[in-house]
Amino acid sequence: MYNILKLNEISPLINNILTNNYNLTNECDTPDGIILRSFKMHDYAIPSSLLAVARAGAGVNNIPLDKMTENGVVVFNTPGANANAVKELVITDMLISNRKIIDAIDWTNKLDADSDVATLVEKGKKAFIGPELTGKTLGVVGLGAIGRMVANACVDLGMNIIGYDPYLSDESAKALNTNVKITNDLNEIFKNSDYITVHVPLTDSTRYMVNKDSIATMKDGVRIINCARGELVNNADIISACESGKVAKYVTDFPCGELLNKKNIFCVPHLGASTPEAEDNCAVMAANELKDYIENGNIINSVNFPRLAVAKTTKCRLTVLYKNNENMVSEVTKLIGENIANISTATRGNVGYIIIDLKKAVADKTLDSIQKLNGTLKVRVID
Repeated sequence: MYNILKLNEISPLINNILTNNYNLTNECDTPDGIILRSFKMHDYAIPSSLLAVARAGAGVNNIPLDKMTENGVVVFNTPGANANAVKELVITDMLISNRKIIDAIDWTNKLDADSDVATLVEKGKKAFIGPELTGKTLGVVGLGAIGRMVANACVDLGMNIIGYDPYLSDESAKALNTNVKITNDLNEIFKNSDYITVHVPLTDSTRYMVNKDSIATMKDGVRIINCARGELVNNADIISACESGKVAKYVTDFPCGELLNKKNIFCVPHLGASTPEAEDNCAVMAANELKDYIENGNIINSVNFPRLAVAKTTKCRLTVLYKNNENMVSEVTKLIGENIANISTATRGNVGYIIIDLKKAVADKTLDSIQKLNGTLKVRVID
């Protein structure tokens, strides 16, 4: 029986996946797997029983990846599972950034209900005129699952799309509408876009990518949408740009104190993935990732270990997670000898993963020898 600890409320659909040999619980000191959404794990004591953590969502900044890696714990996320929900919010944000819909609704709700509301509306609505999206240029920074969907949808809205992604895969490129223009120069997006939406992970290179210098190159009256990560935008610089009118509107899904009630800034309460469909999709993907790793040792969509997924060719499988040892594969195979029926390996930076299908069960002393090799993080036998 495998114990799966839920650190947040998760869609009940996972009960259809983690069945029979799984115990889903809200409390457990020795979990084999953890599934969560926003729970902050940085102060969480990692038990030796823990094999994997699955985040029902894309971002993993609530999980201490370095600590998990050192303990041989595979961390999964669910890229693309909430893409449609975020896409729809981005389009909504674009519309509220230029049609003054929120201001108009607030104004209407303050009218005297006993007055001639229809007449007042006809006289007052001219204050809320805003431009259409059709014919405008949208710059999409990052063309992953969400960025692609935004780009394609906005082509259908009649917009001109410029996309930027230095890591664009062939698969992603093929999924883009042929009317999407791809550029290798981020400044081309900054200089030519009426709207800019960012869809990149937060890294040292992307932190504060929207700042006073990049804003200075943008069109006057540009509208910026951020449903990716709050720290992609420098708050002090965007506040200043919105106050001056250089940026007509900034809509962010990541509110913080300094952005509240600022001129031309709309703070949405992190609603990007807040649809029942997205929550179900993320939970199902996370549960399937946990199950495949626990039962087969396959790693798909991990953020701290390499992808490696192969069908079992024998009953008994040995897996080894390791780091900082370029000779690990040869050292492990030397210890196992002729007991290897099939072997698959993968590396990612300084970490690696080995899957070996064994002809027969391996001796405990051999497992101990592998565990003692330099760089070994976790050895597991699956049968």
